[in-house]
Amino acid sequence: MNHALRRAMAKAKMTETQLAEACGIDPKTVGRWITEPNRVPHARHRWAACEALGEEETALWPNAIRSALTTGPDKEIVQVFPYRSAAPAGLWRGLVTKARRELVFAGYTNYFLWLEQANLAGALRRKAEAGCRVRFLVGDPNSPITAAREADEGVPLTLSTRIAVTLNELTKLQDVDGIEGRFETGHVNLSVFRFDDEMIVTPILARRVGHDSPMMHLRRRQTDGMFDRFSAHVEELWSRGRDIREVGQDAQT
Repeated sequence: MNHALRRAMAKAKMTETQLAEACGIDPKTVGRWITEPNRVPHARHRWAACEALGEEETALWPNAIRSALTTGPDKEIVQVFPYRSAAPAGLWRGLVTKARRELVFAGYTNYFLWLEQANLAGALRRKAEAGCRVRFLVGDPNSPITAAREADEGVPLTLSTRIAVTLNELTKLQDVDGIEGRFETGHVNLSVFRFDDEMIVTPILARRVGHDSPMMHLRRRQTDGMFDRFSAHVEELWSRGRDIREVGQDAQT
């Protein structure tokens, strides 16, 4: 029971129907506000109720205020997972679907995306054609850094093989403006995936492949916070990366 709300209504001599009219909602909704203490009304309804009752929002719905005033270095962390494979199957697809401006896939191979996301190529094609910028920052398969990481992982499906899968998929999308790819090696131990103002970050642990590494889901909420710093890291690597298409042309000549 939300006793604070009930006391405020009694003090103001307001019934559920009267408060509902003041807030522009159904009286049954006000009843649920009272009987379900964890229910937090929409902000505009909270403000209307507080004005009608002459009470402070902090007194009637303290949980809403605590949530809105979250502070500290963890304010941008939405959720963490001990393994990337432990994240819900629909999380990645949902983030891709919601993005409108910016999609950045800065995993060293990005192999798992093509494996786990049905018709990802079709989704990226539609995003790019709608004006969304799509970028892939991929590890250089011929780099000594890649070879060293392959030796560290020690798995049959090597990094260079997984990179080749992504390059093959990107070749199929090379006719689409707005889909770009570059080679770099500075993210061999840190994968960053951006979806407008949301992000997935996976630090790659020693002798572990990506799906076996921890994962953070971030949402941008401040300037120069965790989101912005990881984004700046990717932009720096992108600025010094080599265009995949140019490298392919050099190899042919």
